[in-house]
Amino acid sequence: MVSLEQKASEWSGVDPKDAVAIDEINLFEKLGLQTFINLSTNFYNRVYGDEEEWFRSIFSNSNKEEAIRNQYEFFVQRMGGPNLYSQRKGHTALIGRHRTFPVTHKAAERWLHHMQQTLDSAADVDEDSKTKMINFFRHTAFFLVAGVELKNQNKGTGCKNCSHQH
Repeated sequence: MVSLEQKASEWSGVDPKDAVAIDEINLFEKLGLQTFINLSTNFYNRVYGDEEEWFRSIFSNSNKEEAIRNQYEFFVQRMGGPNLYSQRKGHTALIGRHRTFPVTHKAAERWLHHMQQTLDSAADVDEDSKTKMINFFRHTAFFLVAGVELKNQNKGTGCKNCSHQH
């Protein structure tokens, strides 16, 4: 059986060791809290302003400010900073926390499009950090896709809204 990690690597095109390269350096210490707040704010401004209605609708029941806070607190925690997210919300449990969203290949690519634009516009983030972060984000996005598909298959609902063949 193929693991979620293997699926994430296959679908994202990111080698597992590149996905965890964010652990080679403490990006929180290097970049600081405000950088992560700015990244998440810029990202969600893009998401909520997306010209694609199908993508915007994914977030229609979410509070933008809460989404920004959840994201930057998770990023801070995962990239070497204090456990802000876990202290407030408990275990990160990414697959479970995204179960109410249609996490598909198409949605992951659109999410990554906005994250890439956000990183590209972040003048205060060096290229090496951007590369480490986008590799982590790509791999994690497809880890979520694989996890949601597995849950759906276990429920007997199959993989709806997917463009690939099983």
